[in-house]
Amino acid sequence: MKVVIVGGVAGGATAAARIRRLDEKAEIIVFERSGYVSYANCGLPYYIGGVIEAPQELTLQTPESFFERFRVDMRVRHEVTAIHPERKAVSVRNLTTGEEFEESYDKLLLSPGAKPTQPRLPGMGIKQLFTLRTVEDTFRIKTYIQEHQPKSAVLAGGGFIGLELAENLRKLGMEVTIVQRPKQLMNPFDADMAALLHNEVRRHGVKLALGHLVEGFEEKDGGVDVLLADAAPLHADMVVLAIGVTPDSHLAKEAGLELGVRGSILVNDRMETSVPDIYAVGDAVQVKHFVTGEDTLIALAGPANKQGRIAADNICGGDSRYAGSQGSSVIQVFDLTAAVTGINETTAKRLGIQADTVVLSPMSHAGYYPGGKLMTMKVVFEPKTGRLLGAQIVGYDGVDKRIDVLATAIRAGLNGVQLKELDLAYAPPYSSAKDPVNMAGFMIENVTQGLVKQFHLEDVERLPRDGSVTLLDARTEEEFAHGHVEGFVNIPVDELRERLGEIAPGKSVYVICQSGLRSYIACRILAGNGFDCYNFAGGFRFYDAVARDQCLIEQAYACGMDQVR
Repeated sequence: MKVVIVGGVAGGATAAARIRRLDEKAEIIVFERSGYVSYANCGLPYYIGGVIEAPQELTLQTPESFFERFRVDMRVRHEVTAIHPERKAVSVRNLTTGEEFEESYDKLLLSPGAKPTQPRLPGMGIKQLFTLRTVEDTFRIKTYIQEHQPKSAVLAGGGFIGLELAENLRKLGMEVTIVQRPKQLMNPFDADMAALLHNEVRRHGVKLALGHLVEGFEEKDGGVDVLLADAAPLHADMVVLAIGVTPDSHLAKEAGLELGVRGSILVNDRMETSVPDIYAVGDAVQVKHFVTGEDTLIALAGPANKQGRIAADNICGGDSRYAGSQGSSVIQVFDLTAAVTGINETTAKRLGIQADTVVLSPMSHAGYYPGGKLMTMKVVFEPKTGRLLGAQIVGYDGVDKRIDVLATAIRAGLNGVQLKELDLAYAPPYSSAKDPVNMAGFMIENVTQGLVKQFHLEDVERLPRDGSVTLLDARTEEEFAHGHVEGFVNIPVDELRERLGEIAPGKSVYVICQSGLRSYIACRILAGNGFDCYNFAGGFRFYDAVARDQCLIEQAYACGMDQVR
């Protein structure tokens, strides 16, 4: 059997190694148009910032090491220019010598990946404008910084690459501004959780110009003007486009393979395309979202590796299936860690899925053990069934552990209430006897069983201030004095039983505290005394972070770009 693979990196290189492990006699050829057959995309910003010092650390395998171990013919700087399904061959160009030839195959695997999205805007070709996707892109940016010593950069796009690059450029001492059309960074997160990330990047000196449409670029004063549709230009010494990726599917399209969403390659759960004996994996293919069943694109290394293994199994006569992607991911944002799995509340509403959330702020480990830090967790679930839809966590230690537990629970089909039953490891330096994931389960149980009724961020401004309801802050007087929501009156939870006479009977009571715990206790006291009450999800700490962030974004509109901070 002769297998030709188009593209290396995650999907293609994984498939090549797996095919060899399953079939010692197979002839395997990999054509990779870049100079690197297996490299760590996710590490590229950290090489620019100097965290990863040696360039060879970015390359996981070389053609020589791959051949030595797996006897796979890895040909870098070779671009496949056409697929000929009718005669089972591909056209190839050697980018070093210019030679062109055809290579036959019995099975063909496409792993072309995705390319940086480059809108057709004026000024796209100027020398100070970069994209970051390949090792070569990284070296170009690194060399430019070393030779020209830029003092400022604008990053167009606030996703994974944009945030990681912002941090690394700041470590080099550069002034950094992130500009993008959405009013939040990191779209996998809801806007309220993204506010925590905004606060962190601002704290480290990154300017945010959110809600602005980029219209083009102009060379000016040795640098670049980033032209905006609704504001004055942003000027910087260099610009990096990080506005997302587009499936690199032109070969598949030209060969007549069926395409899916946004021009991606359509595959079934065996990673088979619409043409026999041609498979496809990685960032170029359409997948099913594990939670929603929706056709989507999820460009992450984990799914690409799994798909490569599945395709290899099936090429070798097996029957492996890909059950779908759920978008589990984690990112370091300066001192914070942010992680997500499944869908967020915004997506659930867009798809017409009934969703509720619990927001909690547990410690990373036992409170009595030194060094514990708060994390903010938002878990999304169906209120009637308790089915877990997704989760977002922003914090410090232990964020990755909790998101992995929640991702596993979603994959295993557990509902939100069952989180309380998970038997998770505990020792004071690592967790609490009631792990944050267990706590989320307790809260979901309270909500789904009607023990607690909640109100959320979007409800706060709509609450009447005419005395028809009672707005109660259950924190201490000192906490209340340092900041509170307009219209709320203060009765500390520990004084509530003795001061019930101050609360008008027959009116609904909306209760807030710092994190949601004391207000929950206050609600139980009130409910036990006949009051109809609602607990605020997330607490004043959460509300204050989001409200301040929204104010800063709106100020940028009102006062001009020089006020963005």
